[in-house]
Amino acid sequence: MLPINCIVLFFLLSSFFPFTISTFNLTFPIPHPNPNEVAQEVQRRVNASISRRETLQTTQKDISSCLTGNPIDDCWKCDPDWPNNRQRLADCAIGFGQYAKGGKGGEYYIVTDSSDDDAVTPKPGTLRYAVIQEEPLWIVFPSNMHVKLKQELIFNSYKTLDGRGANVHITGGGCITLQYISNVIIHNIHIHHCYQSGEANVRSSPTHFGWRTESDGDGISIFGAKDIWIDHCSLSHCKDGLIDAVMGSTGITISNNFFSHHNEVMLLGHSDEYEPDSGMQVTIAFNHFGEKLVQRMPRCRRGYIHVVNNDFTQWEMYAIGGSGNPTINSQGNRYTAPTNPNAKQVTKRVDTDEGDWKGWNWRSEGDVMVNGAFFVASGEGVEFKYEKAYSVEPKSAVLIDQLTMHSGVLGVGGRDNNLGKWSSGVNGDGSDFGSGEDEDDDYSDDMSGSNIPFSTAFLPLFIAMSSFLLLCFEPITSPML
Repeated sequence: MLPINCIVLFFLLSSFFPFTISTFNLTFPIPHPNPNEVAQEVQRRVNASISRRETLQTTQKDISSCLTGNPIDDCWKCDPDWPNNRQRLADCAIGFGQYAKGGKGGEYYIVTDSSDDDAVTPKPGTLRYAVIQEEPLWIVFPSNMHVKLKQELIFNSYKTLDGRGANVHITGGGCITLQYISNVIIHNIHIHHCYQSGEANVRSSPTHFGWRTESDGDGISIFGAKDIWIDHCSLSHCKDGLIDAVMGSTGITISNNFFSHHNEVMLLGHSDEYEPDSGMQVTIAFNHFGEKLVQRMPRCRRGYIHVVNNDFTQWEMYAIGGSGNPTINSQGNRYTAPTNPNAKQVTKRVDTDEGDWKGWNWRSEGDVMVNGAFFVASGEGVEFKYEKAYSVEPKSAVLIDQLTMHSGVLGVGGRDNNLGKWSSGVNGDGSDFGSGEDEDDDYSDDMSGSNIPFSTAFLPLFIAMSSFLLLCFEPITSPML
């Protein structure tokens, strides 16, 4: 039996190294017990919004002109006083991330300083200072802002990043990291040109900072986290993925976003062998997968992935890929294939023989196929499994246009929408928060990452674990005769 001091040392090491936590499977978020019920609820919410819009078109045209049938936007966007009712947004999520409350009930934090000069001791007023706090915070921006990160922006739980009313861009080193936390909402933010960073100390809470190895350069990295909602963001031009969710993450909704100019768009799942990702549950709804995308929209390993009412505007290799037997529930999407005759298939089973994947549960219901696109379904008894998970079956492409017409960032710096600047202060004091000119959406930050060798990144962990073994295990010797 290990002595007590070694057990204590083991858990101390686990607290300092996320890799150690994931290796020993100490704790993981709990998935929803019936994912089909969650998918069915998405269908009910969409149908209710569309029916309400159609009814009001004949009775109250001034209100119906605001409604789109998109249940998320219709939940808050038609309120003319939304700047003073910002936290209502937390009640508008759908799908698996619907329980993400973000900073609801917390104080407003106004970002007044766009600098990111110190990742260990951030200044009050900066974005980094806000996201590491322990208490719930609703984080807002008084004017257009470009935050150029030096290191990963590591969030604490119960935070909302609300960029409505301003043109907010996050670029630079590492970008956003959501690691072993819960209840985060990221709304109306441009996230792009994210590159690798690390080999530095970074603070993750008011009481803790630690050494970070080299990051992947994702736009948003979700690592062992739950109850996450990413809505109305525009993501492009990152070193690795635009959004990656791995290591047992679950309870995630990715909605109303605009993705463009990227190769490997979205990864869901750490590896085919990593069993905790079997509990991963992700809703991907009302997004526009736009120009110059190549693959992984998403690429899934294990888990239950509900892809509903999205617009896929061509791809170079494939749209939805997977391995490790994930469940793919594709409903009411529009898939527009590229002109390349060898890339018409929506789906790709990655590095897997047909004999292995033919039993995987992949289903297409009510999808619109354009320009020769086709979806290869699989799975025995699939009709029974999806009997309660039907979503909207679009009669034409008009419905997809209607549901995704405001994808990406809204308002200033956004795409084809009319959500304006703040009309009053966040606390209702009537103050004007500026009306700056639109900024260039496509910054030309250097995409280069760190050149430090890979082995260096694991040196602290190697030393610590070696010390653990030396302290806690005695060499085996033969008994004396």
